[in-house]
Amino acid sequence: MPVTACGIVCPARGPYAGHDPRRTPPTEAAINRLVLWNVDLTLVDVAIVTRDAYAAAFRMVTGRPLVKLAPAAGRPDSEIVFETLAVNGIAVEDHHLPRFLDALAVCFAERRDRLTREGRAMPGARDALKAVSRLDGVVQSVLTGTVKSNAVHKLKAFGLDKWIDFEVGGYGEEVYPKATLLQVAQGRARERHGAAFTAGNTVLVGDSARDVQAARIGGAAMIAVASGRSTPAELHEAGADIVLPDLANSSEVVAAVARLTTPAGRTGR
Repeated sequence: MPVTACGIVCPARGPYAGHDPRRTPPTEAAINRLVLWNVDLTLVDVAIVTRDAYAAAFRMVTGRPLVKLAPAAGRPDSEIVFETLAVNGIAVEDHHLPRFLDALAVCFAERRDRLTREGRAMPGARDALKAVSRLDGVVQSVLTGTVKSNAVHKLKAFGLDKWIDFEVGGYGEEVYPKATLLQVAQGRARERHGAAFTAGNTVLVGDSARDVQAARIGGAAMIAVASGRSTPAELHEAGADIVLPDLANSSEVVAAVARLTTPAGRTGR
């Protein structure tokens, strides 16, 4: 099983459990659609636990209490860590980022039992993931600013992990712009499933204008959900292909994914 830099095991789940990522699946299970989900405020809201983990990690790394946490605003943990250190008066050195990310993974794991008490799955998230999983040739993963082990904990807490292939995703400990991380995820999907993933068969589902920008630059269609801090108007203006109020209507989500990953739907975009 995959292990993070801090020694936390990220188990394979769902239909991909036990699969060797170096091997291509059988041809009868050919994959030709890639759906990447943002995590926070798209699938789950666990902000209270996340902030507490950041505070504990900051103290672990610096020996000082956290005064101000940099806003997430759709950014990866690696960016948030740098800014948080800076706004709290810490002169950032090379060792700070890996130490902080490792500490964040440890501190979040210690608080994972609080996720269901102090957090929630976003409305419709479970049904949407389940419904999309029934599309022919689909693989679902995440494109998230959260470090991998924490993304696993967040989705597992609410039973959302069973439809996610975590080995294909892109995560917050990887120091890439989100658009580049999208292309990294497409490359991982190609290596794992033996098919090319491009703007014609990749969909990103997210809640922020930054997610939309990543899709536009990185090469994916975009389904934006107005469940986060970006308004529908902002998501439209950023260039989302489809904007939904939330994930509550799973049939609507499936129809959007199907439209954006079939030749007829793509020519109409």
